[in-house]
Amino acid sequence: MKKIMVTGALGQIGSELVVKLRNVYGKENVIATDIRSFGCEAVLSGPFEILDVTDGNRMVELAKKYEVDTMIHLAALLSAVAEAKPLIAWNLNMGGLVNALETSKELGLKFFTPSSIGAFGPSTPKEKTPQDTIQRPTTMYGVNKVAGELLCDYYFAKFGVDTRSVRFPGLISYVAPPGGGTTDYAVEIYYDAIAKGRYNSFIDKGTYMDMMYMPDALNAIIDLMEADPAKLKHRNAFNITAMSFDPEEIAAEIRRHLPSFVLGYAVDPVRQAIAESWPNSIDASAAREEWGFKAEYDLAKMTTHMLGKIGKKAIAE
Repeated sequence: MKKIMVTGALGQIGSELVVKLRNVYGKENVIATDIRSFGCEAVLSGPFEILDVTDGNRMVELAKKYEVDTMIHLAALLSAVAEAKPLIAWNLNMGGLVNALETSKELGLKFFTPSSIGAFGPSTPKEKTPQDTIQRPTTMYGVNKVAGELLCDYYFAKFGVDTRSVRFPGLISYVAPPGGGTTDYAVEIYYDAIAKGRYNSFIDKGTYMDMMYMPDALNAIIDLMEADPAKLKHRNAFNITAMSFDPEEIAAEIRRHLPSFVLGYAVDPVRQAIAESWPNSIDASAAREEWGFKAEYDLAKMTTHMLGKIGKKAIAE
């Protein structure tokens, strides 16, 4: 990667990925795009353009203008929002992806878009979900992700587009606010622990989901995109994970730092049903073997870092 265009650059992943990419590849070599703009570091620290990803002509125009060689396509509606607005989700998630793939095909770009554990469904093995397994999701978001994986495989096999992807677990970050995902409780809980000393989880006790701290997710994108293509047997999309826990376990870890923290429950039936359709834990051995994936943060290390960073933000505000 030498010159990179990022769509959905102001979302949870993009807002941090753009900054990291600029630190690695140079500020002028990472073009951030989004459908809206506000004064954050991803906008202010380098090139930024307004882009609606459903406008394929505009996407091609910007890629040509900046002479990019890599497309990182992040623009999408997340799981809970997509379930509430399924037709909008289909049009944005799939229409935007097709435009990004067509742009990459036309201009010969290397291509990345994230898949998700949402690509799995109730009939998928729940424990140590294999890399290659049944994928029959019951949500619009999951349907989008499975279709996206297949589309990326198709563009690689049919047109030679260098497509690459990972199936992200729930991503946890102190930088960007939650964006409507089923795993967002694992972000909100830290903020409420600092601000209120208590949290009501919309996911029920005993519900395990795979999670990852954002620094590991950003490194995974870069490592995969820099990997030797000859070693990639799967390409779209690799299982990756760092930890798996339920609300009680994350609360127990928080109490090591804040002993009076109280966890309650206000279960959201929609997001709970989505969570129950996903794996409890997944097997990331293919990613480790084919491009050296490794996660640095476990639950304890992440909790220490999250609470420290959120505490500093609260003092600054």
